Amino acid sequence: MAEKNTPHGTITDNNHAALWHGRFAEGPDAAAVEFETSIHVDERMALDDIAGSRAHAAMLSKQGIISKEENDQIQSGLSSIEADLNSGSLSIDYSAEDIHSFIEATLTDRIGDAGKKLHTGRSRNDQIALDERLYLRRVIPELQKQVCSLINTLADIASKHTDSLLTGYTHMQHAQPGTLAQHLCAWSFMLKRDVERLSDSLKRVSLSPLGSGALMGSGLPLSRETVAESLGFDGVTENSLDSVSDRDYCIEFTSDFAILQQHLSRMCEEVVLWSTTEFGFINLSEKWSTGSSIMPQKKNPDFAELIRGRTGKVYGDLINLLVMMKGLPLAYDRDMQEDKAPLFEALDTVQANVMVFEVMIKTAEWNLPKMVESCFGGFANATDVADYLVRKGMPFRVAHGVSAKCVRLAIDSGLSAIEELSLGDIKKISPLFEEDIFEKITPKACMTARKTTGGPGNIDKQIEALKAFCKRF
Repeated sequence: MAEKNTPHGTITDNNHAALWHGRFAEGPDAAAVEFETSIHVDERMALDDIAGSRAHAAMLSKQGIISKEENDQIQSGLSSIEADLNSGSLSIDYSAEDIHSFIEATLTDRIGDAGKKLHTGRSRNDQIALDERLYLRRVIPELQKQVCSLINTLADIASKHTDSLLTGYTHMQHAQPGTLAQHLCAWSFMLKRDVERLSDSLKRVSLSPLGSGALMGSGLPLSRETVAESLGFDGVTENSLDSVSDRDYCIEFTSDFAILQQHLSRMCEEVVLWSTTEFGFINLSEKWSTGSSIMPQKKNPDFAELIRGRTGKVYGDLINLLVMMKGLPLAYDRDMQEDKAPLFEALDTVQANVMVFEVMIKTAEWNLPKMVESCFGGFANATDVADYLVRKGMPFRVAHGVSAKCVRLAIDSGLSAIEELSLGDIKKISPLFEEDIFEKITPKACMTARKTTGGPGNIDKQIEALKAFCKRF
């Protein structure tokens, strides 16, 4: 085994040398190797690379390109590598260029020349595209289960608070009376769409690119369809040039992650607001809060703030991918090696954030009296005053004006609610008002009156729908 000295270190010629080194008279500089290696990032796809290699070798044998005996050797060798990786008895060699090179070199170390036939008919271009798709198809369902677990947790909390009054806001001003359950279900339906988006993206990633070669397919009698079927894909990609130069799936999934992270951030923003003294709606567990190094009284919602803060990281990952791809000519360019780091970072970030948010919200306590208090004052029942008049035949636009005059009268009288006015006061504005107006505009009456689909008056159906959805994952 020969060695070559470089200004930055020594490169050893062995089976772990770069797959392309045969064209070069000199070995690469150690600093160059360190700069261009990706194995620290792509090692997580080791099992996916093995799965793809198994299917590829079996197809080569079926097509008569390699012998049955060679395929048996390859399959046995790949199985031993997989078992040793899983058990920890085989460590990743980080001097290898990437995970594909490491596995092929390790296979050749174990079974000899048959291992050198594994790469027949494929390029690392289509191999990488395959591994990424296999990896995403394996891990995205895990993320969907995590998000559904959070949805179920929120639905469980909502089911205990279907009558727990909580005012709704627009522009951070009191808007209309609602319930905690309605609010938690709103969070949950945001998350439900995230799960659905991931399912949509999985449909587009369920096509095998293997057999596209470097860019123009192969002159060997490969069967791309055989590989796709054995790996559980829905079919094969339709254009070899597009197959190896496409990273739409990385961008699409990272976009999904960014939208999911945006939802988590908005939810955390409300948790932070609600935990303030001014709102006081939620009391986070001390296990999921922190203190201050100088102010002894502090109980800070740091975990909600950290989730909110890490949104920028996920957005940055998406922008990273978009900018990386925006000017690349077809087909493969080495820039595309940089696709995995932002994709994996975004995935890891949202997975951790979903887990932390679920535990944080599950262990929180709700200040019901403070929530009820939020429904009084601020004229949150003004729309219900207008609706009262509409039921008596008044056109809504006219009723809207009458209700607004009631609000104005209360403000001018130094009052904070319409119900603090007397019946005589409001009858001067409209004779349609009767004594029953006051029972129709209590916060609970306003909430229960809203029985339209999706409203707080039929929250049980929302909770049932959310739980039924999550059973699919």
